[in-house]
Amino acid sequence: MTEHQHDENCGCGEDHEHEDHVFIIANDEGEEREMVMVYTFENEDMMYAVLLDRQDPEQDGVIFRVEEENEEAFLVGIEDDEEWNRVQAIYEEIANTENGEQ
Repeated sequence: MTEHQHDENCGCGEDHEHEDHVFIIANDEGEEREMVMVYTFENEDMMYAVLLDRQDPEQDGVIFRVEEENEEAFLVGIEDDEEWNRVQAIYEEIANTENGEQ
């Protein structure tokens, strides 16, 4: 997957005056990384977010489920294999379509 580089000349129609949605995510070893939310999508009435490592955007993205509680949103890891396989396949299809790989 290649990351779209937003700037005032990219022509994508996005508002480039926005701030990145940056999250600090710790891996299983407790190492923290700054992750940027680059994409969201819905499936079966649930919202999912794709995050990329801010320091290494060429690395594969990570998908989290977005859950809301008391008008606040939280990123939740996907533990269920069936759910993971489903959302990973959906995201790969979206990424292939956006990259022109039909």
